[in-house]
Amino acid sequence: MNLVFVYGTLRRHEANAHLLDKALRIAEQAWVYGTLYDTGDGYPALVPAEPGADKCSKVYGELYRVTKRQLDILDELEGYEAGGNDNLYERVVETVYTDGGAYEAYTYVFPSERAHGLQPIAWGDWKCHLRLPQPSIVSNPLSGGGDLEQSWHYFAYGSCMDMERFVAHGVVDLFQNVVGRGVLKGYDLSFTHRSNVDGLGRADMLEKGGVVEGKVYCISRAALDYLYVREGVAQRVYRPTFVDVEVEGRVIRDVLTFVVVNKTEETPPSDEYAEELIRGAQTVVSSEYYQQLVEKIGRLKRVLQ
Repeated sequence: MNLVFVYGTLRRHEANAHLLDKALRIAEQAWVYGTLYDTGDGYPALVPAEPGADKCSKVYGELYRVTKRQLDILDELEGYEAGGNDNLYERVVETVYTDGGAYEAYTYVFPSERAHGLQPIAWGDWKCHLRLPQPSIVSNPLSGGGDLEQSWHYFAYGSCMDMERFVAHGVVDLFQNVVGRGVLKGYDLSFTHRSNVDGLGRADMLEKGGVVEGKVYCISRAALDYLYVREGVAQRVYRPTFVDVEVEGRVIRDVLTFVVVNKTEETPPSDEYAEELIRGAQTVVSSEYYQQLVEKIGRLKRVLQ
């Protein structure tokens, strides 16, 4: 068996994902150090970080365990042959990071000279590159910047479940289209971001096998621009990503959410943030999950004391 990190058309719901239908997905929030480029031909190319270089740029993707036969099929797709002189991609071993630890895995990469002149992909994420616009230059989301016809499903699991904060920010009209209670399997709620305001924790999700509940909205471009600012996307505080969320028994594919980029040790939330989170959760999540949330926050606060 072999581990393979994929970051483009082989990712879930992408054009070549069917080639991994029978493979075991280890993680969908995996990443390596490097730079991702748009080849202009409908697929991306990863240039790994040079050995010894400052490692700050990340490329996001998924980690799979595949058989030798499946690996041969991927080699053919990627135009790779061992010892070949005209390979499209080279297959190398890279360190792949996940919420559950680091792995050594095969990765299909471009040599840096082949990426000359190609456009780097923001956020290092091919799915976001395909599905999301860049943050609007319009500073006020209420002014209607961007394509008003665009919309996305958005999964809120933290304080964005709380309508009172939207009211305070003057954007409540942007979050009126509530689809329902979302259930995300395979993740645990954690507080891994320390706010620059008070040094206390803000909500995050770790891919560690649990369940996170939240609120699913259908949002416009104006709401997306607001979330970019609120989540500190330009500052790499949170990053956008896509997950499959269950709502009333049906699975909605590729739902937008935000997770922490540089995760720290879990820290208790402030009283104000905890109040927003609990108030928002009370109106949408199951009673069992609500009780777990209250107990978790209580445990963290007792540790702080």
